[in-house]
Amino acid sequence: MARSRLPCRGPFAGSRREFLQVGCLGGLGLSLGSLFRLQAARADTKTFQHFAGTARSVIHVWLPGGWAQQETFDPKPLAPLEYRGELGSIETNLPGVRFSEHLPKTARIADRITVIRSMTHGEAAHERGTHNMFTGYRPSPALTYPSFGSVVAHELGPRESLPPYVCLPNLPAPDAGAGYLGSAYGPFTLGSDPADPAFTVRDLALPGGVDPQRFAARQRLRDVVGRHFQRLEDTANLEAMDEFYARAYDLVSSERARAAFDIKAEPDTVRDEYGRHEAGQRMLLARRLVESGVRLVTLSYGGWDMHQKIREGITKTLPPFDQAYAALIRDLERRGLLDTTLVMVSSEFGRTPKINPDAGRDHWPKVFSVLLAGGGVKRGLVYGASDAIAAEPADNPLTVEDLATTVYHCLGIVADKELVAPGNRPVEIVDGGRVRNDLLA
Repeated sequence: MARSRLPCRGPFAGSRREFLQVGCLGGLGLSLGSLFRLQAARADTKTFQHFAGTARSVIHVWLPGGWAQQETFDPKPLAPLEYRGELGSIETNLPGVRFSEHLPKTARIADRITVIRSMTHGEAAHERGTHNMFTGYRPSPALTYPSFGSVVAHELGPRESLPPYVCLPNLPAPDAGAGYLGSAYGPFTLGSDPADPAFTVRDLALPGGVDPQRFAARQRLRDVVGRHFQRLEDTANLEAMDEFYARAYDLVSSERARAAFDIKAEPDTVRDEYGRHEAGQRMLLARRLVESGVRLVTLSYGGWDMHQKIREGITKTLPPFDQAYAALIRDLERRGLLDTTLVMVSSEFGRTPKINPDAGRDHWPKVFSVLLAGGGVKRGLVYGASDAIAAEPADNPLTVEDLATTVYHCLGIVADKELVAPGNRPVEIVDGGRVRNDLLA
């Protein structure tokens, strides 16, 4: 962080803003403070009675680009070649249910997951489809809606001195942010990839030249300065700011937080089970985070916008997902976490029923596949169906609003609760969705 050259007019002269601009507290990870405004901000919002959810945490696996239902979880082996594509399919451990030939490990744990084959919406552009799937709302020029993670942060708050919402390795899309809720409810992002052998998490290590004793001294200095300004400007806002910075210090100094992000503490056998690739190490770190107390982790993997040579693209991209996802489900179950951790795999839309002249598939939001597992959803279920060429829902179409409402229900959040948008405008968390009880255990 660059140090400001603004002059000081005395040891604590001027406003608190000027004091921070001088950089006296720079380098201590205080940018984290914005993450922890949520507790004080939550105190200003209308209380709402929560019911007990079935999921304590969510792992959201985001596959950017729009994955093809035909080449993944909804193959059409009896369709003509120009519709089914060149890849084959395999049996799963569910009678009569087939997955892509590149999903052998997931095929063996199909009895632990729910495959939704009838997801549908009307947004065929990447940006609009992404916004839809992250927020439960179609995009609006008048309002930017908050993502699942930011709503969870707003409604449930932090736990175990950890951020409530983490994106890894970085924000996968602007639509994964806080929207009208404000940056206080945005995600904590890592800044580097856990698959990198040199992986570290920014803001969790003390900066160079600052040892624990110096860190504690600076914290005491901040307390002194805070009390000074409290006397000068005795306002609720200053008290809230103290709370934000206290949480930032808690995270920087927390052994539990550092341990949660320390993927190298995992045994080599577990890291190898997940796979030493982006999909594997990101899903493994997500498991570590929810196990430690993070409420919602969003991770992204791959690029699924395969307008050309979809066979080659799927052959390269799907096997690492298969290894990592199957390992995640097995690992959560082994640790007794699957029943309380909802794992959702989604993308912005699916792909066209027919292979195009470039041997790929184009954007297709009319029907596509989403996966759910754990956290109170049924096991071994194939929900809904597409038609013979994966062009339209043939049974139980699932809307974005219904999916979002059902996910919130599993977390104990009432989706038709009204939040306050700019201008004191009341906005429901989800507008018009209903809980799909036939998805729930």
